[in-house]
Amino acid sequence: MALKEELEKQGNWLFKHRSILPIGILFIGLIAFIETNLQKKTLDCIIYYEFFYLLVSLVGLGIRIYTVGHNPKNTSGRNTADGQVADTLNTTGIYSIVRNPLYLGNFFMWLGPALMTENIWFIISFILFYWIYYERIIFAEEQFLERKFGNNYRVWADKVPVFIPKLEMFTGNSLSFSIKKVIKKEKNGLFAIFLIFMVFDLIGEWIKEHSHYNMIFMIGCLVTMLMYIVLKIIKTRTSYLENNR
Repeated sequence: MALKEELEKQGNWLFKHRSILPIGILFIGLIAFIETNLQKKTLDCIIYYEFFYLLVSLVGLGIRIYTVGHNPKNTSGRNTADGQVADTLNTTGIYSIVRNPLYLGNFFMWLGPALMTENIWFIISFILFYWIYYERIIFAEEQFLERKFGNNYRVWADKVPVFIPKLEMFTGNSLSFSIKKVIKKEKNGLFAIFLIFMVFDLIGEWIKEHSHYNMIFMIGCLVTMLMYIVLKIIKTRTSYLENNR
């Protein structure tokens, strides 16, 4: 098999399992976090650093929310058991400054917990893993998009960067922001962030034999969990979140 075909095959496989593999990385990060805290057991963690790490993850979620809220139906990394799906080519709004905004958002969302470990080797390893992991997914998606949209895709890809935004190229969104779509697609993101940070904080304080738990993480986890449950019930029992996007 040619290298080009092998990379595309790997990318499609990684895409289909993208919700499972990061859990393993999170588990490794937790181990690195525990080891780091055991080594500096007598030191207090500066709470301002924790808030900064949380902010990094929230920035990532914000990028995802903005992207999803303006996207048309059946675009932005959606696929089925039969393969990739893209009814249209996104080129406006955030897609006018970066080709993969959802993966950019994912990077910052996962970078927050990686920074929380305060283990420089794990942070570097995470960045390298993320690069290799998504490089293959992006390659597979771009092969699909080029085959489907041809020259229109090539013209857009020639001027818009893959991952690092070029802000001066921004053009307005072709669609208005859909809060219903955001709630439907991203309702678990905020809860997941606060849950991960709360677990890390509780374990860190337990190791250090402290009781100075970060109440922001605990309250945030409780509030976002209730929000998630309510939105899940609304989605299951009503048609309120249904729309044409």
